[in-house]
Amino acid sequence: MEFVKRNFKVILIGLLIIWSVSNIFNFQKSADLTEDVKKEANFSVFGYSAFSDLSLGLDLVGGSQFEFQALPNKQVEKITPDIMAGLVKVFENRVNASGTTEAVVQQVGKDRILVEIPGVDPELVKRRLLATAFLEFKKLGDKGEWVNTGITGADFKRAQAATEGGFNWIVSFDLKPAAAKKFGDLTSGMIGKPLAIFLDGNLISAPVVRSAITAGSGQISGDFSVEEAQDLAVQLNAGALPVPVKILTERSISASLGKESIAKSMKAGLFGFLCVILFMLFTYRFSGLVASLALAIYVLLALAVFKGAVTLTLAGVAGFILSIGMAVDANILIFERAKEEMRSGKSVYIGLRDGFERAYTSIFDSNMNTSMVCLILIIFGTGIVKGFAITLLIGVVLSLFSSLFITKTLLFSSVDIFKIKETKMFS
Repeated sequence: MEFVKRNFKVILIGLLIIWSVSNIFNFQKSADLTEDVKKEANFSVFGYSAFSDLSLGLDLVGGSQFEFQALPNKQVEKITPDIMAGLVKVFENRVNASGTTEAVVQQVGKDRILVEIPGVDPELVKRRLLATAFLEFKKLGDKGEWVNTGITGADFKRAQAATEGGFNWIVSFDLKPAAAKKFGDLTSGMIGKPLAIFLDGNLISAPVVRSAITAGSGQISGDFSVEEAQDLAVQLNAGALPVPVKILTERSISASLGKESIAKSMKAGLFGFLCVILFMLFTYRFSGLVASLALAIYVLLALAVFKGAVTLTLAGVAGFILSIGMAVDANILIFERAKEEMRSGKSVYIGLRDGFERAYTSIFDSNMNTSMVCLILIIFGTGIVKGFAITLLIGVVLSLFSSLFITKTLLFSSVDIFKIKETKMFS
């Protein structure tokens, strides 16, 4: 127990390494795989083949490209810039809900939108993008016709596909506060009467109101399949299309880089990483060795986080490599300050401690400035620009953690274990 307390931080780093590797790679027994499948593995170890689970973008693995045209209707007789801006925003929300943050959604011409999507089922995307998804609640009027109640899908705070009794698929919803009160007032006066739900002008259900619905939540049933329920939930959360759209062109596109170019890029990145390690070893000796180990751990952590946060494109890879350089810069600042402290006559331990403490402010301020720029790009950017910013922001946060926790923990633990007292081992 005493050993665990004393080495808690080192044990935590070890657990982070294990988590990162298991999160990045899917390990399968080589004996159970065909030769063709084995060739697709990233590497093999101890009889297991490892496959990367990272999501790659259009320029790395290819994908689908669609061109849509906005169509005027009775409500919107002319396609205006504001209509197109709203259409682009709804498309972005629906595409992102389909499982990618690296899609390109942009207006081309006066009434067309280009959508490029990596690694997502094109049929799924078409279903979710083409439906107008205008949902409205109606009640019976005096003449027996359905009359608008003023409550639509735009009043939903959240919609989610769910099952009723474990068999029938429905879409449950929560209303915004103002709409919830209005819905409660509406249903309190409709007990025993039908409340119809229309989707894109078509009646999908008309349940009889049994009691006032004041909780601000409800459900939509209409003999949905699981795909239909999920699609409708995505569409309602993203918002209704302001106008109908149609597909003008649809095509599959191959990776713009190609496997050979990707392999060359990976090789160049590996050589660059090795050059950084050699520089750190030559310039900072023992502390450079520890920093190189911390940098390798940082790379694993970053890739593990990327798996669940972003789809990596070439721009995202550039942001990641930039963050690696920033992680090295932080270590250089720390080590230079530590060397200055040791030259003034301080011991190895005290020199390293003061070096970390006095370099902390500069490192933190530098990383915070970069993070603010990334946040601005994430808020106002789209597509590739947003993906670059997300990747860089994750890298900056993790590089700060790497330099101020991982490097520090490994360095002080090594000094303690190997009883290092000679300052010449650090420069």
